[in-house]
Amino acid sequence: MRQAYRIIPIYTADVSGVCSALYELGGMTVMHDPSGCNSTYNTHDEIRWYDEDSLIFISGLTEIDAIMGNDEKFIHDIEEAASELKPRFIALASSPIPYMNGTDFPAIAEVTEQDTGIPTFAVPTNGMHDYVRGAGMALEAIAEHFVLPKSHAEDVSNKNTEEKGRNRLVNLLGVTPLDFGPLDHAETMKRSLEQYGWQINSMWAMGDSLDQLSKSADAAVNVVVSSVGLRAAKVLQRKFGTPYVVGAPVGRFTEKLSEAMEAAVNGEKEDNVVYAACRMSAENLQDVNDTKESPRHRAEITLIGEPVTMGSLAAAIELQYGRSVRVLCPLEETEGLLTPGDEAVCGEEMMEQKLKDAGIIVADPLYRPICPKDAQFFELPHIAFSGRIYLKKIKQMPGFADFI
Repeated sequence: MRQAYRIIPIYTADVSGVCSALYELGGMTVMHDPSGCNSTYNTHDEIRWYDEDSLIFISGLTEIDAIMGNDEKFIHDIEEAASELKPRFIALASSPIPYMNGTDFPAIAEVTEQDTGIPTFAVPTNGMHDYVRGAGMALEAIAEHFVLPKSHAEDVSNKNTEEKGRNRLVNLLGVTPLDFGPLDHAETMKRSLEQYGWQINSMWAMGDSLDQLSKSADAAVNVVVSSVGLRAAKVLQRKFGTPYVVGAPVGRFTEKLSEAMEAAVNGEKEDNVVYAACRMSAENLQDVNDTKESPRHRAEITLIGEPVTMGSLAAAIELQYGRSVRVLCPLEETEGLLTPGDEAVCGEEMMEQKLKDAGIIVADPLYRPICPKDAQFFELPHIAFSGRIYLKKIKQMPGFADFI
Protein backbone atom coordinates (compact mmCIF):
# COMPACT_ATOMS: atom_id res chain seq x y z
CA MET A 1 0.00 0.00 0.00
CA ARG A 2 3.03 2.33 -0.08
CA GLN A 3 1.96 3.51 -3.53
CA ALA A 4 -1.62 4.35 -2.46
CA TYR A 5 -2.74 7.98 -2.75
CA ARG A 6 -4.93 9.36 0.02
CA ILE A 7 -4.27 13.14 -0.10
CA ILE A 8 -2.81 14.19 -3.44
CA PRO A 9 -4.17 13.15 -6.88
CA ILE A 10 -2.36 11.05 -9.45
CA TYR A 11 -1.11 12.38 -12.77
CA THR A 12 -3.07 12.32 -16.02
CA ALA A 13 -3.24 8.81 -17.50
CA ASP A 14 -1.64 7.57 -20.71
CA VAL A 15 -4.96 7.49 -22.59
CA SER A 16 -5.50 11.22 -22.01
CA GLY A 17 -1.88 11.80 -23.02
CA VAL A 18 -2.62 10.29 -26.45
CA CYS A 19 -5.67 12.51 -26.93
CA SER A 20 -3.75 15.63 -25.88
CA ALA A 21 -0.78 14.96 -28.17
CA LEU A 22 -2.98 14.33 -31.23
CA TYR A 23 -5.67 16.94 -30.52
CA GLU A 24 -4.76 19.50 -33.20
CA LEU A 25 -3.51 17.19 -35.96
CA GLY A 26 -6.77 16.52 -37.81
CA GLY A 27 -7.00 12.83 -36.97
CA MET A 28 -9.63 10.80 -35.16
CA THR A 29 -8.70 9.38 -31.77
CA VAL A 30 -10.84 6.53 -30.45
CA MET A 31 -10.66 5.38 -26.85
CA HIS A 32 -11.94 1.84 -26.43
CA ASP A 33 -13.73 2.10 -23.10
CA PRO A 34 -17.25 2.11 -21.58
CA SER A 35 -17.13 5.93 -21.14
CA GLY A 36 -15.04 6.84 -18.10
CA CYS A 37 -11.84 7.78 -19.94
CA ASN A 38 -13.58 10.32 -22.14
CA SER A 39 -15.37 12.12 -19.30
CA THR A 40 -12.16 12.33 -17.26
CA TYR A 41 -10.25 13.65 -20.25
CA ASN A 42 -12.63 16.35 -21.40
CA THR A 43 -13.65 17.62 -17.94
CA HIS A 44 -10.19 17.66 -16.33
CA ASP A 45 -7.24 17.29 -18.70
CA GLU A 46 -8.11 19.14 -21.91
CA ILE A 47 -8.16 22.94 -21.75
CA ARG A 48 -8.96 23.24 -25.50
CA TRP A 49 -12.20 21.25 -25.28
CA TYR A 50 -14.63 24.20 -25.43
CA ASP A 51 -12.66 26.41 -27.82
CA GLU A 52 -11.31 24.10 -30.51
CA ASP A 53 -12.86 21.08 -32.24
CA SER A 54 -11.17 17.69 -32.35
CA LEU A 55 -12.37 14.24 -33.35
CA ILE A 56 -12.11 12.35 -30.06
CA PHE A 57 -14.51 9.47 -29.49
CA ILE A 58 -15.28 6.77 -26.96
CA SER A 59 -16.36 3.35 -28.17
CA GLY A 60 -19.05 2.85 -25.52
CA LEU A 61 -17.83 -0.67 -24.75
CA THR A 62 -20.63 -2.71 -23.15
CA GLU A 63 -20.21 -5.50 -20.64
CA ILE A 64 -21.43 -8.19 -23.02
CA ASP A 65 -19.20 -6.94 -25.85
CA ALA A 66 -16.22 -6.95 -23.52
CA ILE A 67 -16.95 -10.50 -22.36
CA MET A 68 -17.68 -11.86 -25.85
CA GLY A 69 -14.88 -9.91 -27.53
CA ASN A 70 -17.15 -8.29 -30.10
CA ASP A 71 -14.51 -6.43 -32.13
CA GLU A 72 -16.76 -6.33 -35.19
CA LYS A 73 -19.00 -3.68 -33.62
CA PHE A 74 -15.95 -1.60 -32.64
CA ILE A 75 -14.56 -1.73 -36.19
CA HIS A 76 -17.94 -0.95 -37.73
CA ASP A 77 -18.46 2.13 -35.55
CA ILE A 78 -14.97 3.44 -36.34
CA GLU A 79 -15.41 2.97 -40.09
CA GLU A 80 -18.86 4.56 -40.08
CA ALA A 81 -17.59 7.66 -38.27
CA ALA A 82 -14.51 7.86 -40.50
CA SER A 83 -16.55 7.66 -43.69
CA GLU A 84 -18.55 10.67 -42.57
CA LEU A 85 -15.80 12.78 -40.99
CA LYS A 86 -12.83 11.84 -43.21
CA PRO A 87 -10.00 12.30 -40.70
CA ARG A 88 -6.32 12.50 -41.69
CA PHE A 89 -5.62 9.39 -39.61
CA ILE A 90 -7.21 7.14 -37.00
CA ALA A 91 -5.54 6.45 -33.64
CA LEU A 92 -6.78 3.68 -31.35
CA ALA A 93 -6.11 3.81 -27.61
CA SER A 94 -6.89 1.11 -25.07
CA SER A 95 -8.26 1.44 -21.55
CA PRO A 96 -7.91 -1.14 -18.72
CA ILE A 97 -10.81 -3.41 -19.76
CA PRO A 98 -9.73 -4.15 -23.38
CA TYR A 99 -6.17 -4.46 -22.09
CA MET A 100 -7.18 -7.15 -19.61
CA ASN A 101 -9.25 -8.90 -22.30
CA GLY A 102 -6.27 -9.00 -24.68
CA THR A 103 -7.92 -7.02 -27.47
CA ASP A 104 -5.69 -7.13 -30.55
CA PHE A 105 -5.44 -3.43 -31.41
CA PRO A 106 -2.73 -3.74 -34.10
CA ALA A 107 -4.97 -6.19 -35.97
CA ILE A 108 -8.00 -3.91 -35.60
CA ALA A 109 -5.92 -1.01 -36.90
CA GLU A 110 -4.79 -3.06 -39.91
CA VAL A 111 -8.35 -4.09 -40.78
CA THR A 112 -9.62 -0.53 -40.38
CA GLU A 113 -6.91 0.90 -42.61
CA GLN A 114 -7.58 -1.70 -45.30
CA ASP A 115 -11.31 -0.97 -45.24
CA THR A 116 -11.12 2.83 -45.11
CA GLY A 117 -7.84 3.66 -46.82
CA ILE A 118 -7.09 6.01 -43.92
CA PRO A 119 -3.77 5.59 -42.07
CA THR A 120 -4.61 3.85 -38.81
CA PHE A 121 -2.38 2.96 -35.88
CA ALA A 122 -2.77 1.71 -32.33
CA VAL A 123 -1.12 3.36 -29.34
CA PRO A 124 -0.54 0.62 -26.73
CA THR A 125 -2.01 2.33 -23.67
CA ASN A 126 -3.82 0.60 -20.81
CA GLY A 127 -4.81 3.40 -18.44
CA MET A 128 -2.23 2.22 -15.90
CA HIS A 129 0.60 4.60 -16.84
CA ASP A 130 0.97 8.38 -16.81
CA TYR A 131 0.49 10.89 -19.60
CA VAL A 132 4.17 11.04 -20.59
CA ARG A 133 4.07 7.46 -21.81
CA GLY A 134 0.82 7.86 -23.77
CA ALA A 135 1.61 11.23 -25.35
CA GLY A 136 5.16 10.11 -26.08
CA MET A 137 4.00 6.99 -27.93
CA ALA A 138 1.44 9.04 -29.87
CA LEU A 139 4.07 11.50 -31.12
CA GLU A 140 6.37 8.56 -31.84
CA ALA A 141 3.67 7.12 -34.12
CA ILE A 142 3.33 10.47 -35.92
CA ALA A 143 7.10 10.56 -36.48
CA GLU A 144 7.06 7.02 -37.84
CA HIS A 145 4.11 7.43 -40.19
CA PHE A 146 3.91 11.02 -41.40
CA VAL A 147 7.29 12.78 -41.48
CA LEU A 148 8.57 12.98 -45.05
CA PRO A 149 12.19 12.85 -46.20
CA LYS A 150 13.78 16.21 -46.99
CA SER A 151 13.63 15.62 -50.74
CA HIS A 152 9.84 15.15 -50.55
CA ALA A 153 9.02 17.93 -48.10
CA GLU A 154 7.42 20.71 -50.15
CA ASP A 155 8.29 23.70 -48.01
CA VAL A 156 8.08 26.62 -50.42
CA SER A 157 9.45 29.07 -47.87
CA ASN A 158 12.69 27.10 -47.70
CA LYS A 159 13.28 26.47 -51.41
CA ASN A 160 15.45 29.54 -51.83
CA THR A 161 16.93 29.51 -48.34
CA GLU A 162 20.69 29.18 -48.07
CA GLU A 163 22.18 26.19 -46.30
CA LYS A 164 23.21 28.44 -43.44
CA GLY A 165 19.58 29.35 -42.91
CA ARG A 166 18.57 25.71 -42.92
CA ASN A 167 21.05 25.10 -40.14
CA ARG A 168 18.97 27.38 -37.90
CA LEU A 169 15.72 25.42 -38.34
CA VAL A 170 14.55 23.61 -35.20
CA ASN A 171 11.62 21.43 -34.12
CA LEU A 172 10.30 21.68 -30.57
CA LEU A 173 9.18 18.22 -29.44
CA GLY A 174 6.88 17.48 -26.52
CA VAL A 175 4.77 20.64 -26.40
CA THR A 176 1.32 19.86 -24.96
CA PRO A 177 -1.03 21.83 -22.67
CA LEU A 178 -0.55 19.15 -20.02
CA ASP A 179 2.94 20.54 -19.33
CA PHE A 180 2.92 24.05 -20.80
CA GLY A 181 -0.64 25.30 -20.52
CA PRO A 182 -2.25 27.52 -23.19
CA LEU A 183 -0.67 28.06 -26.59
CA ASP A 184 0.55 31.57 -25.77
CA HIS A 185 2.69 30.08 -22.98
CA ALA A 186 4.29 27.72 -25.49
CA GLU A 187 4.84 30.64 -27.86
CA THR A 188 7.21 32.21 -25.32
CA MET A 189 9.60 29.31 -25.91
CA LYS A 190 9.60 30.02 -29.62
CA ARG A 191 10.33 33.70 -29.04
CA SER A 192 13.13 32.87 -26.61
CA LEU A 193 14.93 30.73 -29.18
CA GLU A 194 14.24 33.19 -32.00
CA GLN A 195 16.20 35.78 -30.03
CA TYR A 196 19.24 33.55 -30.52
CA GLY A 197 18.70 33.34 -34.27
CA TRP A 198 16.77 30.06 -34.46
CA GLN A 199 13.78 29.53 -36.74
CA ILE A 200 11.01 27.29 -35.43
CA ASN A 201 10.16 24.73 -38.11
CA SER A 202 7.44 22.92 -36.14
CA MET A 203 6.10 22.54 -32.63
CA TRP A 204 5.04 19.02 -31.61
CA ALA A 205 2.12 19.13 -31.21
CA MET A 206 0.46 22.39 -30.32
CA GLY A 207 -0.04 25.31 -32.67
CA ASP A 208 0.97 23.41 -35.83
CA SER A 209 -0.84 21.17 -38.30
CA LEU A 210 0.03 17.64 -39.41
CA ASP A 211 1.25 19.10 -42.70
CA GLN A 212 3.80 21.23 -40.88
CA LEU A 213 4.92 18.33 -38.68
CA SER A 214 5.43 16.24 -41.82
CA LYS A 215 8.23 18.68 -42.82
CA SER A 216 10.18 18.08 -39.62
CA ALA A 217 13.03 16.41 -41.51
CA ASP A 218 13.97 19.87 -42.82
CA ALA A 219 15.16 20.92 -39.36
CA ALA A 220 18.83 20.86 -38.43
CA VAL A 221 18.18 19.92 -34.80
CA ASN A 222 15.34 18.79 -32.55
CA VAL A 223 14.83 20.14 -29.04
CA VAL A 224 13.04 17.86 -26.57
CA VAL A 225 11.34 20.41 -24.32
CA SER A 226 9.58 17.77 -22.21
CA SER A 227 9.97 14.02 -21.79
CA VAL A 228 6.87 13.60 -23.98
CA GLY A 229 9.01 14.41 -27.04
CA LEU A 230 11.90 12.04 -26.40
CA ARG A 231 10.51 9.04 -28.29
CA ALA A 232 9.78 11.14 -31.39
CA ALA A 233 13.29 12.64 -31.25
CA LYS A 234 14.82 9.16 -31.33
CA VAL A 235 12.68 8.18 -34.33
CA LEU A 236 13.66 11.33 -36.26
CA GLN A 237 17.31 10.73 -35.45
CA ARG A 238 17.10 7.12 -36.64
CA LYS A 239 15.18 7.89 -39.85
CA PHE A 240 16.74 11.19 -40.90
CA GLY A 241 19.89 11.55 -38.81
CA THR A 242 18.58 14.70 -37.10
CA PRO A 243 20.45 15.29 -33.82
CA TYR A 244 18.52 16.25 -30.71
CA VAL A 245 19.16 17.96 -27.40
CA VAL A 246 17.05 17.78 -24.24
CA GLY A 247 16.07 20.95 -22.42
CA ALA A 248 13.45 23.70 -22.34
CA PRO A 249 14.33 27.37 -22.89
CA VAL A 250 13.88 29.23 -19.60
CA GLY A 251 15.71 32.24 -18.21
CA ARG A 252 19.51 32.25 -18.43
CA PHE A 253 19.50 28.55 -19.32
CA THR A 254 18.25 29.46 -22.83
CA GLU A 255 21.73 30.65 -23.82
CA LYS A 256 23.28 27.34 -22.74
CA LEU A 257 20.59 25.46 -24.64
CA SER A 258 21.26 27.48 -27.79
CA GLU A 259 24.99 26.72 -27.54
CA ALA A 260 24.23 23.00 -27.23
CA MET A 261 21.94 23.18 -30.27
CA GLU A 262 24.73 24.74 -32.31
CA ALA A 263 27.14 22.04 -31.15
CA ALA A 264 24.65 19.35 -32.19
CA VAL A 265 24.20 20.93 -35.63
CA ASN A 266 27.98 21.04 -36.09
CA GLY A 267 28.30 17.37 -35.20
CA GLU A 268 30.17 17.95 -31.97
CA LYS A 269 29.71 15.26 -29.34
CA GLU A 270 27.80 16.72 -26.42
CA ASP A 271 25.57 15.30 -23.70
CA ASN A 272 22.02 15.27 -25.06
CA VAL A 273 20.60 16.34 -21.69
CA VAL A 274 21.78 19.95 -21.73
CA TYR A 275 20.64 21.02 -18.27
CA ALA A 276 22.70 18.21 -16.70
CA ALA A 277 25.90 19.93 -17.79
CA CYS A 278 24.63 23.31 -16.54
CA ARG A 279 23.65 22.24 -13.04
CA MET A 280 26.00 23.25 -10.24
CA SER A 281 28.59 20.71 -9.11
CA ALA A 282 28.47 19.21 -5.63
CA GLU A 283 31.51 21.28 -4.64
CA ASN A 284 29.77 24.51 -5.66
CA LEU A 285 26.49 23.59 -4.02
CA GLN A 286 28.07 23.62 -0.58
CA ASP A 287 31.10 22.35 1.25
CA VAL A 288 31.24 18.56 1.29
CA ASN A 289 31.54 17.27 4.85
CA ASP A 290 32.02 13.80 6.25
CA THR A 291 28.37 12.83 6.01
CA LYS A 292 27.30 10.39 3.30
CA GLU A 293 24.25 12.47 2.54
CA SER A 294 24.21 13.90 -0.99
CA PRO A 295 24.74 17.68 -1.07
CA ARG A 296 21.78 18.04 -3.41
CA HIS A 297 19.66 16.25 -0.84
CA ARG A 298 20.15 19.33 1.33
CA ALA A 299 19.48 21.76 -1.52
CA GLU A 300 17.88 25.11 -0.72
CA ILE A 301 15.09 24.77 -3.31
CA THR A 302 13.03 21.71 -4.25
CA LEU A 303 11.16 21.47 -7.56
CA ILE A 304 8.47 18.83 -8.14
CA GLY A 305 7.31 17.79 -11.60
CA GLU A 306 8.21 16.58 -15.08
CA PRO A 307 11.98 15.97 -15.39
CA VAL A 308 12.89 18.06 -18.48
CA THR A 309 10.94 21.20 -17.61
CA MET A 310 11.92 21.07 -13.94
CA GLY A 311 15.53 20.17 -14.75
CA SER A 312 15.73 23.16 -17.08
CA LEU A 313 14.13 25.44 -14.50
CA ALA A 314 16.58 24.16 -11.88
CA ALA A 315 19.51 24.98 -14.16
CA ALA A 316 18.10 28.47 -14.80
CA ILE A 317 17.70 29.14 -11.06
CA GLU A 318 21.22 27.94 -10.28
CA LEU A 319 22.72 29.97 -13.13
CA GLN A 320 20.82 33.13 -12.28
CA TYR A 321 20.73 33.08 -8.48
CA GLY A 322 23.43 30.62 -7.41
CA ARG A 323 20.92 28.77 -5.21
CA SER A 324 21.17 24.99 -4.95
CA VAL A 325 18.20 23.12 -6.41
CA ARG A 326 17.02 19.51 -6.47
CA VAL A 327 14.27 17.97 -8.59
CA LEU A 328 11.81 15.35 -7.33
CA CYS A 329 10.09 13.61 -10.24
CA PRO A 330 6.90 11.59 -9.58
CA LEU A 331 6.54 10.44 -13.20
CA GLU A 332 7.55 7.07 -14.63
CA GLU A 333 9.91 7.87 -17.51
CA THR A 334 13.01 9.42 -15.97
CA GLU A 335 15.88 7.30 -17.28
CA GLY A 336 18.75 9.55 -18.31
CA LEU A 337 16.73 12.70 -17.57
CA LEU A 338 17.62 13.27 -13.92
CA THR A 339 20.92 14.68 -12.72
CA PRO A 340 22.87 13.29 -9.73
CA GLY A 341 21.07 14.22 -6.54
CA ASP A 342 17.68 14.53 -8.22
CA GLU A 343 15.30 11.67 -7.49
CA ALA A 344 12.48 9.69 -9.05
CA VAL A 345 9.76 9.43 -6.41
CA CYS A 346 7.13 6.70 -6.43
CA GLY A 347 3.97 7.32 -4.48
CA GLU A 348 2.57 9.85 -2.02
CA GLU A 349 4.22 8.38 1.06
CA MET A 350 7.69 8.49 -0.49
CA MET A 351 7.13 12.06 -1.72
CA GLU A 352 6.05 13.20 1.74
CA GLN A 353 9.16 11.61 3.22
CA LYS A 354 11.47 13.32 0.68
CA LEU A 355 9.89 16.70 1.44
CA LYS A 356 10.47 16.60 5.19
CA ASP A 357 13.75 18.51 4.94
CA ALA A 358 12.61 20.95 2.22
CA GLY A 359 12.91 24.65 2.98
CA ILE A 360 11.65 26.16 -0.30
CA ILE A 361 9.28 24.16 -2.52
CA VAL A 362 8.06 24.97 -6.04
CA ALA A 363 5.20 22.69 -7.09
CA ASP A 364 1.57 22.38 -8.07
CA PRO A 365 -0.67 23.80 -5.32
CA LEU A 366 -2.20 20.37 -4.66
CA TYR A 367 1.15 19.25 -3.22
CA ARG A 368 0.88 21.76 -0.38
CA PRO A 369 -0.99 19.42 2.06
CA ILE A 370 1.95 16.97 2.17
CA CYS A 371 4.63 19.65 2.50
CA PRO A 372 6.14 20.74 5.83
CA LYS A 373 4.13 23.58 7.37
CA ASP A 374 7.26 25.66 7.92
CA ALA A 375 8.41 25.33 4.28
CA GLN A 376 8.11 28.29 1.92
CA PHE A 377 5.80 27.18 -0.89
CA PHE A 378 5.64 28.70 -4.41
CA GLU A 379 2.76 27.64 -6.63
CA LEU A 380 3.51 26.38 -10.15
CA PRO A 381 0.26 24.75 -11.38
CA HIS A 382 0.68 21.69 -13.60
CA ILE A 383 -2.38 20.82 -15.69
CA ALA A 384 -1.35 17.15 -15.86
CA PHE A 385 -1.63 17.05 -12.06
CA SER A 386 -4.40 19.42 -10.98
CA GLY A 387 -6.35 19.66 -14.23
CA ARG A 388 -8.25 22.88 -14.90
CA ILE A 389 -8.56 23.88 -11.23
CA TYR A 390 -5.93 26.61 -11.55
CA LEU A 391 -6.42 27.43 -15.23
CA LYS A 392 -7.33 31.07 -14.58
CA LYS A 393 -4.14 31.49 -12.58
CA ILE A 394 -2.10 29.73 -15.27
CA LYS A 395 -3.41 32.13 -17.92
CA GLN A 396 -2.31 35.09 -15.80
CA MET A 397 1.19 33.69 -15.30
CA PRO A 398 4.10 34.38 -17.66
CA GLY A 399 5.02 31.66 -20.14
CA PHE A 400 7.37 28.93 -19.04
CA ALA A 401 10.36 30.53 -20.72
CA ASP A 402 9.81 33.70 -18.67
CA PHE A 403 8.85 31.99 -15.41
CA ILE A 404 11.85 33.23 -13.42
